[in-house]
Amino acid sequence: MDDISTSSLLIILGILIFLSAFFSSSETGMMSINRYRLKHLVKQKHPGAKRVHELLKRPDRLIGLILIGNNMVNIGAAMLAGIIAERYYGDVMGPIVATFSLTLVILVFAEVTPKTLAALYPEKISFPTSIILLPMLTVMYPLVYVVNGITNGILALLRISPENNDGHNLSTEELRTVVHEAGVMIPKQHQEMLKSIFELENVTAEDIMVPRNDIVSIDINDDWKNIQKQLTYSQHTRVLLYRDSIDDAVGFIHVRDALRLLSKDQFSKATLLRAVREIYFTPESTPLNTLMVKLQNAKERIGLVVDEYGDIQGLVTFEDILEEIVGDFTTSIQPTHSKEVHAQQDGSILVDGTANIRELNKEMHWHFPTEGPKTLNGLIVEFLEEIPQTNISFRLAGYPIEIVEISDNMVKTVRIMPKLYIKQEKNDSN
Repeated sequence: MDDISTSSLLIILGILIFLSAFFSSSETGMMSINRYRLKHLVKQKHPGAKRVHELLKRPDRLIGLILIGNNMVNIGAAMLAGIIAERYYGDVMGPIVATFSLTLVILVFAEVTPKTLAALYPEKISFPTSIILLPMLTVMYPLVYVVNGITNGILALLRISPENNDGHNLSTEELRTVVHEAGVMIPKQHQEMLKSIFELENVTAEDIMVPRNDIVSIDINDDWKNIQKQLTYSQHTRVLLYRDSIDDAVGFIHVRDALRLLSKDQFSKATLLRAVREIYFTPESTPLNTLMVKLQNAKERIGLVVDEYGDIQGLVTFEDILEEIVGDFTTSIQPTHSKEVHAQQDGSILVDGTANIRELNKEMHWHFPTEGPKTLNGLIVEFLEEIPQTNISFRLAGYPIEIVEISDNMVKTVRIMPKLYIKQEKNDSN
């Protein structure tokens, strides 16, 4: 070193600091890059993305390579800085000056600045640096292998394997956050659809079924003329047939099949029974994502929901599941409320007691609890612990409610004043 001039040593020191910055920025850029965008670019055959993807297959080897290079140049820089400082400040002050000066230089120019830059622009840093790192890994593989062998042995004692790295798999909640934070990258309507898909596993058949009292069905033991009339004026393409009680369900008849029998003058109870289609039953606790797959596999569009005792509780269709994802199907240009909801001029809302709570929350943007009863009547009775009288008022889940009509031991109609809920919410927040 004595034969090398101080200016040459300064140039070499500058090169080593530059190399230290290269390794530091490479490490941060490689670790900060978006893995899902990287996979997309690899599919697009982006050369830089393919190199980075190859390096990140074994991040332990990449980190080992970068740290070996970084430590070698930093140690070399420390040695040169010590020699240069001794030439200027002597044997006593030289090491002290070199330590503090080199620490400041490395922190600013070889650590903080390049790493910040790499964190902000990981692709612009990692793609070019991979051109050097990939062949460098091949050349230095024996040394990297030895270092990784030692570190992986230590990790093995902790039962950690770098080869089984699933840390970049997203959970449902994380995916939901990604969709929510996508902003303008995903249209609002598409965001809502994706969120609804995530929610399918939390919604059961019981939540969306048509209650048994509302199922459009025909008693096959009824007068033949009445049966013909009900089929003629049916608003549904599939109608449930039963004997005396809906619990003795026979099957579904497609109106198209009934018209075909009618056109052939073969329309009778006997031919109608032979034309019924087998019933698909599903437990009321079946999640919608599971039910959708089962209906697809069974090639069914409709099924009956049963409880733990096998009693029929309601009816669910494939369209009901689709509406949970894309929203209600409608041919109306102007948005309208469902038949259970009637807006009043004073700002109050008249709601049918049989209205489904989940549907009410979605339609009116309300926040009634959905963990217990499925209908508004059930929620009110559970809350009051008795069948209420008319004209009584109370507050449920923050909403002022008035009982308007009671019929057949159930709440028929209630009046809800959502504006009062909003005012109280604001007052509470203040």
